[in-house]
Amino acid sequence: MITQNITSISESIIDTVGNTPLVKLNNVLNDSHFNLFGKLEAANPAGSIKDRTSLFILKQALASGTIKKGDTVIESSSGNMAVGLAQACLYYGLKLIVVVDPKLNSHTEKILRTYGVRIEHVTVPKKNGGYLAARLERVQQLLDQIPNSYWSNQYGNQNNPLTHHETMSELMDSLHGKLDYLFVATSTCGTLMGCADYIHENHLNTKIIAVDAVGSVLFGGPPLKRLIPGHGAGVPSQFLDTNRIYDHVYVDDVDCARGCWSLLEKEAILCGGSSGGMISAVRKYSQKIEQDSNCALFLCDRGERYLDTIYNRDWLLKELPESKNAFTPIGGW
Repeated sequence: MITQNITSISESIIDTVGNTPLVKLNNVLNDSHFNLFGKLEAANPAGSIKDRTSLFILKQALASGTIKKGDTVIESSSGNMAVGLAQACLYYGLKLIVVVDPKLNSHTEKILRTYGVRIEHVTVPKKNGGYLAARLERVQQLLDQIPNSYWSNQYGNQNNPLTHHETMSELMDSLHGKLDYLFVATSTCGTLMGCADYIHENHLNTKIIAVDAVGSVLFGGPPLKRLIPGHGAGVPSQFLDTNRIYDHVYVDDVDCARGCWSLLEKEAILCGGSSGGMISAVRKYSQKIEQDSNCALFLCDRGERYLDTIYNRDWLLKELPESKNAFTPIGGW
């Protein structure tokens, strides 16, 4: 007779957010001299690490009375925060408007419409700040127009980094307190600084490495066109404190695609663009990592949302033609 061991029953879908698996990545870096672990944030119910952020921000706003059932949440998002908010808002009886730009992939847009989200598109980037600045301008216009509206503000709400004290606690528990390097993709820098603050406050020896996009302005680089959403930024972060960051590594769009295909081929893990970027960043940084170190990174979201882009050979050859000489997808070109 087959018996099923049920260790716990969640009271609701939102109670399944967090406590994501930590997976040892044995094959993606050939003959590495250190241990590499990926925290599988794609296992969150809406598919990304932003499930944590969106839920924590809304819980705090509801608890404080800042918002109530029936109110409208407004956010600017490149995708994952929007989906995390969509699930949490639907559960709590909140309306949601998300402001997006042309980099939003079609799969994510379909998910948002299925959740009943109102989508506002901006199509023209601002001269200073690009599409992100244009999205934020539209958010302010909507806040002025819509009564009982609330900006969750993933870019400046301190509950964003505070979310990831719990994420770090999970990570340290899994590794019994021994984590030498942590690679974190940048965007709002909420995850990055939440982890960095936890390391600082708990006097840990973990070195945190920010993984930024070529074309992002976060570490002083020039703004350039970027195709892969979800990492990097066109405007400075309100959270970033470089004094708490040990080092940073740049990855470009081809690095992200190469890392994604490598992770899929070597580990059978289908993840999104920033996860691929972090795999490439660890490879670039590997010679600086001491023997037998424990290194971790976040596998931030699911790869299904990138089937029309990163995992589409025609898209790669058209938009990132350098990919053909950089790596070979499963099954070849």
